[in-house]
Amino acid sequence: MGTQEAGGGMAEEQVTVWARPERGSRGPAAVHSRAELAAVAVELADRGGLSAVSMRQVAKELGTGQASLYRYISGREDLLDLMTDAVAEEIDLDVPLRGDPVADLVALAARAKAVHLRHPWLPNVPPEPLRPGPRSLDFLEYALRAMASVRLPGPAKLEVVALMNALVTQFARAELQGSRGNTDRQAAQAAYLSEAATQGDHPHIAAALAEHTGAGPTEDAQVRFERTMHRVLTGLVLPEPS
Repeated sequence: MGTQEAGGGMAEEQVTVWARPERGSRGPAAVHSRAELAAVAVELADRGGLSAVSMRQVAKELGTGQASLYRYISGREDLLDLMTDAVAEEIDLDVPLRGDPVADLVALAARAKAVHLRHPWLPNVPPEPLRPGPRSLDFLEYALRAMASVRLPGPAKLEVVALMNALVTQFARAELQGSRGNTDRQAAQAAYLSEAATQGDHPHIAAALAEHTGAGPTEDAQVRFERTMHRVLTGLVLPEPS
């Protein structure tokens, strides 16, 4: 059913790309698939970032006219949905669960972060509360199955997954930026922080830095990520002591 517009006309009800037929019934027969569109768009983004992805450029890569893409999708947001769901397939969901909800979620988060690092554009996809697609739903199902024994209501479990995903994105973005960052600038910032801590105006910062042991390069990425995820998820998933 359509929705009534203020002027009396009928506006088409908006539905997600997954709820529409893959190929429209009007116009010439479609010669490509949504999977092909997604693959081309992902390749463009891998090479040049999200800014390299446009309806026009995807059509060019496919050797067709831009207008023909609207047989498959309604616009760029649909394209982003297809792209994010396509790369979600790279997250291995066949890994057996060990029965430890926190450990299983941390391992899942680590696999998700690896996909973000392989596709540096992924952390820059405009955030939405939910971008559901077939593979994304499989990811969510796996995460909820990992928490099957956890005594939390369903909405709280969904919040755990949402927070886990947000942390994965943030850690991946920071790691990607650090790998191509200005090391001289980073060194200058660290020197400023250390100097400011010695002035006596920020005793808690000074105490925290005094306890810093100087993590090696490997801990700057994966070990630190897994340690932080474990702490956060433990607090969210495990029951508080009575």
